[in-house]
Amino acid sequence: MMKIYKKSEITFAIFWIVLYTVSMSCLRNLGDDSPYMMIGLIVISALMFLFVFKNGLMEKYGLSGWPGNSRVMLWLLPLWFITTLNLWGGIKPLYPMPGQLFAVISMAFVGFAEELIFRGFLFKAMLKDGDVITAVVVSAVTFGLGHIANLFTGHELAETLMQITFAISYGFLVTMVFYKGGSLLPCILSHSLVDVFAQFAAQDASPLLNWIVHGIMIVLVALYCLYLAKRVDTPPVNRVERQKA
Repeated sequence: MMKIYKKSEITFAIFWIVLYTVSMSCLRNLGDDSPYMMIGLIVISALMFLFVFKNGLMEKYGLSGWPGNSRVMLWLLPLWFITTLNLWGGIKPLYPMPGQLFAVISMAFVGFAEELIFRGFLFKAMLKDGDVITAVVVSAVTFGLGHIANLFTGHELAETLMQITFAISYGFLVTMVFYKGGSLLPCILSHSLVDVFAQFAAQDASPLLNWIVHGIMIVLVALYCLYLAKRVDTPPVNRVERQKA
């Protein structure tokens, strides 16, 4: 694995995107409440973490600490606000126990794995070229379009389009948080909670409410990302990668 990484970080990122997407397409057909899906996600996450840890890449990929500039980043309040959106339409567990527990654990690891792949491996690989805008856009859009795979796991087209819209907007948010904060930990925590809360979201929520919520999110993400871009300095861990181009 290190040979691929040293040869091309972009290739390494694509390798994990493909592996994760194919694995998740198979695992989600078993159901989010399946213990086998939970085990599969734990294994995938463990492999990625061990690679980062063993090769001294914890700081590079934002796993070594919380952002030191949280205050100037407004304590990430827009991120935490958006994290709660899945609960706005009501709270109702989707599965009986122990399936609900399996689903919660699985979704927590989905947050970890997807943030490390898309914000860690992919974004940092592209950031080496010094084109920040391209790196942010590709990380966010690739992450969002990856949700097209939900069409092959029983989701309806309208639901999938809404998920893609949410994911792209959210992708811009967490990418900018990582870029300007230098830590992936808030992104992992928020992403995991978004997916966990989805396992408690009432399924009979109004479609109109869902679209209103998504509209609020898009506006808030745009304003906060603009604030981060204009008012928050880039930390050395990300600024160094840009200067290497």
